[in-house]
Amino acid sequence: MAVSGGAEIGGQPIGETELAITRTLAAARGRVFEAWSDAALFRQWWMPEGAGITMLECDLDVRTGGSYRLVYAFGDAGKMAFHGTYPEVVPDARIVWTNAEDPDGAITTVTLAEADGGTLLTYHERYPSQAARDEALAGSALALPQQLNQLAALLEG
Repeated sequence: MAVSGGAEIGGQPIGETELAITRTLAAARGRVFEAWSDAALFRQWWMPEGAGITMLECDLDVRTGGSYRLVYAFGDAGKMAFHGTYPEVVPDARIVWTNAEDPDGAITTVTLAEADGGTLLTYHERYPSQAARDEALAGSALALPQQLNQLAALLEG
């Protein structure tokens, strides 16, 4: 399912273990890639506003073989760290990362393609099981539309 503008779902299931969401952004591919790879920009849009989550650390080394580490505070519930590697990065075109903190973590791929004077972003996740994918669809993937709206607003501003 292609979702443009104000998406309302976190992703469309594909088969038993995948989900995807697409979004057309009014910005050049290089600018969209920068928003995914520059920690200062990433911090401005990645966390869903109003969710009570604060990003405490954001270390991104977005290159093939690089890694990332994100640390969040969940109100009074404590901190949680997310980390992984970038097995494949093609500047201005594709970023693939692992979610190494969880054995049921997805492999995520963001693909950027030129489209109508802007960029078609495809966000794709592959999970190790249907149960892991379904858990994401009921939880973290629900934030994707808001995150992509925040990304669009950042790029338009």
